[in-house]
Amino acid sequence: MAEAVITMDGWCTLHDTRTFDWASWKMTSEQERSEAIAEFDQLMSKWEKTEDEKNGSQSLYKVVGNKADLLFIFLRPSMDELEEIKREINKSKIGDYLIPGYSYVSIVEMTMHNPMDEGKDRVLDPKVEARLKPILPKWEHACFYPMARRRTEEANWFEIDKAERTRLLYDHGMTGRKYAGKVREIITGSIGLDEWEWGVTLFAHDPLQFKKIVYEMRFDEVTTKYAEFGDFIVGNYLAKEAVATYFEL
Repeated sequence: MAEAVITMDGWCTLHDTRTFDWASWKMTSEQERSEAIAEFDQLMSKWEKTEDEKNGSQSLYKVVGNKADLLFIFLRPSMDELEEIKREINKSKIGDYLIPGYSYVSIVEMTMHNPMDEGKDRVLDPKVEARLKPILPKWEHACFYPMARRRTEEANWFEIDKAERTRLLYDHGMTGRKYAGKVREIITGSIGLDEWEWGVTLFAHDPLQFKKIVYEMRFDEVTTKYAEFGDFIVGNYLAKEAVATYFEL
């Protein structure tokens, strides 16, 4: 029986897409729209305060394509806080126009492949702490996709030994290192939490880098043999200062 790896787990994560009901929004009075935007601005200020205190992080994106209009990404210490945020959005005035779409629940994850690292108190390492409780980069573009490892008779990731999995992932990671400074990545584990096994969130200043890194990684052995992917969602960063303009008619 193959040996399971040890994971270090950090903040709980919610990817939440919404379609905006522009038709109903157009029929709403200017005063009601202004009040809804002002209330939403206060809600975002509350979230920013949480991030400033390093008790979580979040970002908002304008989705490119027709899968949704907006993508919210929230990271918090607990699932209770994620549910509370979702409820706050739904109860807000602007929440009346935000139609829930796709969502993905996961937890920030680091995998410990090196047996020599096991048993060490790595939580005290600031670099590890920063990876488990990341502040989302407010770069211009984000790309999210879920993925899983194949469990077929010909290629079952969970049957191969730990040393081989470590080798494959190391080679895969070396490809990613070529994009340091161009792409940032956050891996979240979702086994037992959502229908896929991991979520991958990429951030870039130039969205072309998403295409380049994902394409190059397709040729890594770990991907060609064992990877399966869900839908990709790409968005452009929507800063708090630009939200009112976004909702203008």
